[in-house]
Amino acid sequence: MMTNSRPAVPGSLRADSARPSSRHARQAGNIALQIALLVGGVGVIYAAIHNAAQNLASAHIVSGFAFWNNTAGFDISQTLIDYSASTSTFGRAFWVGLLNTLLVAGIGIVLSTVLGFAVGIARLSRNWLVAHLAGGYVELIRNVPLLLQLLFWYNSVLIALPQLHGSVALPGGGILNNRGLFLPRPEFGAGFGYSAVALTFGVAATLAARIFARRRQDRTGEPTRLLWWAFGLVVVVPAVVFVAAGAPLSFSYPTMGRFNVMGGVAILPEFAALLLALTVYTAAFIAEVVRAGVLAVPHGQIEAAQALGLRSGTTLRLVIVPQAMRVIIPPLTSQYLNLIKNSSLAVAVGYPDLVQVFAGTVLNLTGQAVEVIAITMAVYLAISLVTSLLMNLYGYAVAVEER
Repeated sequence: MMTNSRPAVPGSLRADSARPSSRHARQAGNIALQIALLVGGVGVIYAAIHNAAQNLASAHIVSGFAFWNNTAGFDISQTLIDYSASTSTFGRAFWVGLLNTLLVAGIGIVLSTVLGFAVGIARLSRNWLVAHLAGGYVELIRNVPLLLQLLFWYNSVLIALPQLHGSVALPGGGILNNRGLFLPRPEFGAGFGYSAVALTFGVAATLAARIFARRRQDRTGEPTRLLWWAFGLVVVVPAVVFVAAGAPLSFSYPTMGRFNVMGGVAILPEFAALLLALTVYTAAFIAEVVRAGVLAVPHGQIEAAQALGLRSGTTLRLVIVPQAMRVIIPPLTSQYLNLIKNSSLAVAVGYPDLVQVFAGTVLNLTGQAVEVIAITMAVYLAISLVTSLLMNLYGYAVAVEER
C-alpha cells in the first residue's frame, strides 16, 4: 500500500530561520528611527538657543538674572506683602505677582468646588424646576468663552457700580463703589497670638478626636458624639483665652475722602471680576464631573440605604458621595489645574497676577524675555505638579479609607 506522506520542504526551514532575522531588523530600524528623532530634537533645541543668543547679542541684551535685584520703579495696585516702587526690586515684584495668583487660584478652587457640587447634585434633583435651572446654568456657562465672561463681569457688572461720590454705605462699615469693595481691616493686638494658638490647638484636638472616634466605631460599632466637645475646643476655649488676653482685636474702618476711600481693606474690581469668572466657569465643569460620579455609584447602594431607613441627605452624605469621590477626583484635579492656568487671563482686566506683573511689566522694562518667560513657565509647572500631588494623595486616602 502506498502512503501519502510528504517529505519535509527545505524552504519552510529557511522561512523559520528568516523570521528572527527580520524581527531583529525591525528592532534595529526602530532604534535607528528613535536615535534620529533624538538627534533631530536636540538639533532643533540647539538651533533655537543659538538663534536666541544671536538675537539677544544683536539687540545688546545681556542674558542672565542680574536684573532680579534691580529697582522695579513701578507701582502694583494689590500687594499682599510690603512693596514700594522706589525701593523694591524686580524680584520683589515677582513675589507680589505670585502671591496674587495663588490668592485668586486658592479662593477660586474653594468657591468653584462648593458651587460645582451644589449644581451637580441639583442636576439630579427630582424637582423639575431645580434640575432644569441647574442644567441651563451648565449649558450656558460651558458654551461661552471664559474671556467673554471675564469681560462681562468687569465691564457690565462691576464698573457699572456707582462712582466715588455715589458710594453705597454697607452695614458694618463697608463702602461699595466702582473702585472696589472697602471693608473694615482687623488690627491684632499683642495678646492675639494666644487666641490663635488656642484655636489651632482646638482644631487639631478635634481632628484627632474624630479620627480616634472613627477608628473606635469601625472596631466596636459604637458611635461617639463629638459635637459638644468640638464646640468647646474650637469656640469656647479660644473665646475664653481671647477675653482673658484683653480682647486684643480692633478694626480700622474705611472713610470717604475727597478723591478716594481711606483705610480699610480694598477688594479691587479686577480681583472680583477674575474671581467671579473663574468660579462660575469652573463650577459648571465641576458640576458635570460630580453628576457623572454620582451616577457611577451602583443603584443598589442607594436602595440598600433606603432599606435601612436612611434619609436622602444622609444617604447622599454617607453612601453616595464617599463612593463617587473615587470617580470624581481625577477629572476634578484637571479642573483645578485649568482654573490655575486660566487665572493668567487676569491681564485682560489688569489684575496684577504673575503674568501681568512679571511676564508683562517686568519683561517690558528689562527686556529679559527668555529668563522671565522661563521663570513664569517653571512657576506654573510647579504649582500644577503640587496641586496634582495633593489631589493624588487625597484620592489615595479616600481609596484606603473605603476598603
